[in-house]
Amino acid sequence: MMTPEMVMSIGQQAMQVTLMISAPVLGVGLAVGLLVSIFQAATQINEMTLSFIPKLFAMFITLVLAGPWMIGTMLDFMRRLYGGIPGFVG
Repeated sequence: MMTPEMVMSIGQQAMQVTLMISAPVLGVGLAVGLLVSIFQAATQINEMTLSFIPKLFAMFITLVLAGPWMIGTMLDFMRRLYGGIPGFVG
């Protein structure tokens, strides 16, 4: 039987998986953006594409490198979720 505690637990696990999967890409984007901003401030170059292109490239490389781990993490969560359906129904 599905109880409110089970719903909250599933929601909490889903949020944890979401944060865990998004953290590498967002962290790399943040770090590259900070480095580019420091470079722009030091050289006084104010070009918008200079900050966008390196972040895009770094995030793409991060997705390529961390993609298998991300997919594995999502699949593990989905398998546990679908495997628990008989217990949720009763």
